[in-house]
Amino acid sequence: MPMDFSTYIMQINDALNAENGPNLAYLLRPTSPHGKDLVKSLRSPTVVSMAQYKGCISSPWDEVAIQYVLTCTHIAHGRSAEAFKQQSALVSAFSRYFIENTGWTLPALFSILRDLRDLADDADLHGPPNSTEQNECKMEAARVVARAFSNCMTDRVSPPEESRKWGVYYIVGLVMKCYFKVKRISLTKNIIKALENTNDIPELADYPRAHQVTYRYYIGMLAFLDEEFSKAEQELTLAFYQCTTKAHKNQTRILTYLIPLRILRGHLPSQDLLGRFPILADLFLPFISAIRVGDLAAFDSALAAREAKLIDLNLLLTIEKARELCMRVVFRRVWLLEKKSTRMHLRLFHAGLRVSGWDVDVEEAECLVANMIYKGFIRGYISHEKQTVVLAAANAFPRPSERPSPYSLV
Repeated sequence: MPMDFSTYIMQINDALNAENGPNLAYLLRPTSPHGKDLVKSLRSPTVVSMAQYKGCISSPWDEVAIQYVLTCTHIAHGRSAEAFKQQSALVSAFSRYFIENTGWTLPALFSILRDLRDLADDADLHGPPNSTEQNECKMEAARVVARAFSNCMTDRVSPPEESRKWGVYYIVGLVMKCYFKVKRISLTKNIIKALENTNDIPELADYPRAHQVTYRYYIGMLAFLDEEFSKAEQELTLAFYQCTTKAHKNQTRILTYLIPLRILRGHLPSQDLLGRFPILADLFLPFISAIRVGDLAAFDSALAAREAKLIDLNLLLTIEKARELCMRVVFRRVWLLEKKSTRMHLRLFHAGLRVSGWDVDVEEAECLVANMIYKGFIRGYISHEKQTVVLAAANAFPRPSERPSPYSLV
């Protein structure tokens, strides 16, 4: 049976009296079936026509209900920017209640903030083509979500099990997602600093697993972009293993950056893993295949074909660095062909590079071998006078993962 506004108000009141957060979240979700019912029953309501309902329920819930109906109306008519503004007003009214109560309303807060973020995306996507600020709504959404973060952090009176602080990591995830979308990543550091400087919130491990995964993913991404690769690998690994297998898209996002980090350490992903993620297989398999056989030409060809995609993902430089793994295989095969000799003329390594598809002169080949020695891929030294590479008698080509601090020389 279609819902009218009186019934809607009664259901909100029931949810408030029962302190039923999930039900309140459902009632405030624009995609819930009653949203369309209310728009139809009120005959495309406006700010003026809805003014008569002020005071129909205790403040601020009269305003929340009115803003909800207006948001649904704008969505129904495809007015994304107006829907975003009304949703912002709804969040503002909701916050007046939220900051004076315990955390039972957190499910509703999470829901209205997600909707705000989604409406901001739509508003910017369908905004005027000559707009001076392409991400205006997304930036405003980030500011609104950041205020919600402060409202969660400042709970000093609620019992620990009912504290608004249980929403901290979910909100942080939303804020960081907003900043990443608008490429204002530096702004996330203020949020992280505020979080790290607070000692009276529960441990991350005590929060829902989904909150942990999102937070670790973005911390890993920040570390990746700052070239703190060891920290990035640690956080992304934890995020991947904590992520439910049902969240396939989230696992794909995590592995998009975790796989290149693991490759840099010499850990190539298995066929089984790539088989579960065809998109990643298409992106990374040509590089992995080239590394396995030491085919520099194939590696460079894959790099050229995927350059635009890698730039878009901020992965181009990382994958370029993995080229050294391919070169290590080339040099090691030359060494094996020479029956693991401890003294080898530079021209042999030069010939190996040319066979692998890289036409360089002897002087450049010497520089490349010297660089590989410096970075720990080869154990030995070069006698420039004799144009000879003197290799260690034992473990001349250590596994990439065995190098001390493998990321330090990346």
